[in-house]
Amino acid sequence: MNNLIQFLEKYFVPVAGRIGAQRHLVAIRDGFVAIMPLMILGSFATLFNNLPIKAYQNFMKSIFGENWTMFGGVLWQGTFAIVSILVAFTIAYNLAKSYDKDGLSSGVVSVAALLSIMATTKDGGLPLSWAGALGLFVAIFVALVSTEIFTRLLGNPKLVIKMPDGVPPAVSKSFAALFPAMITLTIFGLLKVITVKLGMPDIHQALYDALQAPISKMANTLWSAILVAVIIHVLWFFGLHGSNIIEPLMQAVYLPAINDNIAAFKAGTEITNIVTKSFFDGFVLLGGSGTTIGLLLAIILVGRKQKQYYNLSKLSVAPGLFNINEPVVFGLPIVLNPILFIPFIITPILLTIISYVSIATGLVPKTVVFLPWTTPPIIGGIITTASWKGGLLAAFNLLVSIIIYIPFVKMAERAFLKSEKQKNHAEPIQQAK
Repeated sequence: MNNLIQFLEKYFVPVAGRIGAQRHLVAIRDGFVAIMPLMILGSFATLFNNLPIKAYQNFMKSIFGENWTMFGGVLWQGTFAIVSILVAFTIAYNLAKSYDKDGLSSGVVSVAALLSIMATTKDGGLPLSWAGALGLFVAIFVALVSTEIFTRLLGNPKLVIKMPDGVPPAVSKSFAALFPAMITLTIFGLLKVITVKLGMPDIHQALYDALQAPISKMANTLWSAILVAVIIHVLWFFGLHGSNIIEPLMQAVYLPAINDNIAAFKAGTEITNIVTKSFFDGFVLLGGSGTTIGLLLAIILVGRKQKQYYNLSKLSVAPGLFNINEPVVFGLPIVLNPILFIPFIITPILLTIISYVSIATGLVPKTVVFLPWTTPPIIGGIITTASWKGGLLAAFNLLVSIIIYIPFVKMAERAFLKSEKQKNHAEPIQQAK
């Protein structure tokens, strides 16, 4: 075990740390975080419209009429339906800020570049299908590339239009970005012309068929879900924020998955995706990474003699109910703790398997609501599946996590009591000397 830890510390941790701090991945992560409130609102709007309770549907129709779902539809259109356009701006903004460049202009240029390469509809309009989650891969690519081009040109003094003194700073700033913006958009315009000439009029469709669709299919398997769970928790063991490091992948792959489920739920058609972002948040990462709410409850039940664990657990239960577990991970600690690392990684793997099988066999409905990551355990299971069965699965998973953690908590408690006994035995000897 020690040899494995030393090997991972030497070769794995430095690489993972560099990946976690890589500016493009950080920009993607922060770009998605910025639009999270809108995603949550859009998801709940769909649930508001399509809650599968006949009495509720009839009640809303009797109060607000046949078109009572219009309100939820409008909220959906302004949130999930344009998620690609939103992240094109927010990712570009955050990437430009990491270079200490004009984030606002970079975001505007990124959105313009994205729209310039979109294939129009038959009547000349923009296709909302690619403005949503299906267009995420292209939106991320455009945001990163356009910002790299724009920020480099922005620092060239030959491309700056100098304005006279007394001109408002906002005006001067916009003129300083004029030529870099024109050149950046010209490059994307030429890209569009070239792809059309090569027989690829719809870049979004071509890249979706080549990349996004195959990746999404692979990501919907049990083995890929287990792999994600393993990576997140191995990173945490070494003190790296596994959830944040993997967040760009989670959003790029699993946001379209939950979006497809929501759209199918809204249309009343078959819901296809088992593994989504809400799958992990609602059934696996209960109390945070490692399902540490189960660890806290195990300590309270059987580990009270381990004073450090018990006192920290009492303080950590409240934030743990909202999936905030940094005090546990770094306070017990779980980081570089070989005893607690075993259940810390086994628990999410087992819960991933249990949850996947439960949903795949039809015992529990698939996730149809984008779940806020701070939603308390069990409640999150109910909300994300729009069913009490989801809450029952989350409760069962929580019980499983407690059972897994209990023997390791007892082991840690015995080690603590043994060390205390040795310490107390040594003190009289020291005093006698």
